[in-house]
Amino acid sequence: MGKQKDHGPSIKNDARYEALREEGYSKTKAARIANTKNPGKKGGKAEAYEERSKAELYEQAKNIGIKGRSKMDKSELIDALRHN
Repeated sequence: MGKQKDHGPSIKNDARYEALREEGYSKTKAARIANTKNPGKKGGKAEAYEERSKAELYEQAKNIGIKGRSKMDKSELIDALRHN
């Protein structure tokens, strides 16, 4: 195996990031998983998207970098969050 590439300070676990990219994950999704402390552990305690306010959904979309969020209504934000 060759030397592992350094993906910069925004990627916490370069090896995990590279493995996820090789499996076909998008750069955004691979980065999010690679930066998670324990990606195998599921939380499942978050409030359902439908129960959150549009402002809360917008902030979540902003945190994960969804483009075009300012023009989305609540249902579009939910769809974008579920499919990102």
